[in-house]
Amino acid sequence: MKALLSLIPLVLLCDATATGARQPNIVLILGDDLGQCDLGCYGSVFHQTPNIDALAKRGMRFTQAYSASPLCSPTRASILTGLSPARIGITAPVCHVPKVILEKRLAAGNAKTPVLAAESVTRLDTDYLTLPEVLRDAGWRTGHLGKWHLGPEPYSPLQHGFETDLPHMSGPGPGGANGYFAPWAFWEGQGKPGDHIEDRMAEEAEKFIATNKDRPFFLNYWAFSVHSPWMAKDGYIADAATRADPKSPQRNALYAAMLRSFDDAVGRITAALEKNGLADNTILILTGDNGSWHNPPRDGTRNKTYADIPITSNAPFRSGKASNYEGGTRVPLIAIWPGTIAAGSVSDAIVQSTDLFPTLLDLIGLTTQQQRKFDGASFAPALRGEPFNRDAIFCHFPHGGRSDIDGFRPATWVRRGDWKLIRFHADNDDGSDKLELYNLRNDVGETHNLAADEKQLATELNTLIGNFLTDTEAVVPKRNPGFGKQKESKSAGDPLLGWKARQCDATLKDGALHLTGTGKEPFLGFAAGTLPSGSKLRFRIRCDGGTGKVAWLPTPDAKDYPKPSAYSLKAGAFTDISSPIPAPGGKSGIVRLYLPDPAEVDWIELIVPGSPPRRWDFGAR
Repeated sequence: MKALLSLIPLVLLCDATATGARQPNIVLILGDDLGQCDLGCYGSVFHQTPNIDALAKRGMRFTQAYSASPLCSPTRASILTGLSPARIGITAPVCHVPKVILEKRLAAGNAKTPVLAAESVTRLDTDYLTLPEVLRDAGWRTGHLGKWHLGPEPYSPLQHGFETDLPHMSGPGPGGANGYFAPWAFWEGQGKPGDHIEDRMAEEAEKFIATNKDRPFFLNYWAFSVHSPWMAKDGYIADAATRADPKSPQRNALYAAMLRSFDDAVGRITAALEKNGLADNTILILTGDNGSWHNPPRDGTRNKTYADIPITSNAPFRSGKASNYEGGTRVPLIAIWPGTIAAGSVSDAIVQSTDLFPTLLDLIGLTTQQQRKFDGASFAPALRGEPFNRDAIFCHFPHGGRSDIDGFRPATWVRRGDWKLIRFHADNDDGSDKLELYNLRNDVGETHNLAADEKQLATELNTLIGNFLTDTEAVVPKRNPGFGKQKESKSAGDPLLGWKARQCDATLKDGALHLTGTGKEPFLGFAAGTLPSGSKLRFRIRCDGGTGKVAWLPTPDAKDYPKPSAYSLKAGAFTDISSPIPAPGGKSGIVRLYLPDPAEVDWIELIVPGSPPRRWDFGAR
């Protein structure tokens, strides 16, 4: 990273300034977990997105657009810097965790970890030159609205070139008790009860556009939609339910309603540009940060009617969010600039989120005294309808582990022309890399691995991956030499004191147990034996705000058990929580403490009527 600092330009020159012409405005709209197949203009019949579809008719729609990562924070960093997540080191969506990590490295493993994956950087370092910094210094007003997820102060949008940032929050999504609807834990005092956050953000976008209509501006609208928690306006859900076909892979009315709110916001932004006479001199780009979540929402939904219906379908692409297969990184990309980009045009150029920074500089004629080295390439020629032949694109995702997500394993892939090679790191039984090769022109669903049939090509593409990893100084996962060689500690020195961490990593440090999720529902579990009715779990916890629950199960695999007791937390200091344990009494079972992600736990107490409290004091050792 430090080597890039010498490439930061000292002088910015703009051709438009030299001629006295009004520079174009730039509006970048980023959908959170917005895959390519969810929009009407990309073929969805169930999802209604009329405002986005109208954008496609006004500009160019790309059919082979990719995010730089199958998860959000890495892609966001790639957009702002034009650099690969492999180079930056932000390779996982962990930029909200308390721990500040600025140097990339391998994560520590244990006897149960077959592959040592990367420990992601947790903040976008302010040493990096960003798109808003370049535009601000060249005379553009800059504003960020919505989700950030690249670090809180002093790594917020305000330290990366944005003059405005609302709601100035660093979390992964609109969590908390109310989620998308006011009152919001992450934006106190704003909105009326029941207001939708996307409506509120669109209102702020309208204000930003009107306030800055007389000078060029860069509006970075990073929507909260359509990330979990899955919840939407009741009327929108009811309307979508009338159109849902039970035989269609896209049939979740709740998710369709969430898309409608996102589409509403897009419509308000485009209407504000029209109202202020700016539509013809504005470059507008709409894209997504990774593929769509395609599994059932389960406990992630606030409306249990839709808990077992897949959120959406990425077909014909394989898998979805968090996967190294096409469904994880295929995203929509629509670009509009009247007079330069032909209306109603379609491009099959292979482009990636890393390309947006150099492309925008190219389009507006903004150059630097020292040429900046990007990992991305300008696809401005494609936008102008000219030939665009690019080199290969890469995705480095050194994480994984969940068996319910096809392709969620540490890997790096390359796409060159019609061919895509995935190197799954240390994935074979002997610890060697596993290669999968697909011809996407003939097999976009990645069903036929041709690595054994096309050995020479696989070797050639694998060499490209190796060169890319070397050039970006990427953290490359490797086989854990200690895998299976140790037994789990049962001693009093066990940092969990007998509790079991599931779907999360647990580390004792700074006087507390730090837990970071590796799965959908991180929790601590304890075989509690027989508990009488009225038993409680007390604990001291700190997090960035969120919800959790206390559950009782007769067995780990039980499907039928009492409804858990929920709790909610605001971001800030340690908070003492007392929660009933929904044990029926007289039966032996397991207590689970489900946690916000991430969380710090100081101590836990089991309160049983008529008995002294049983205490696990993690911070006392």
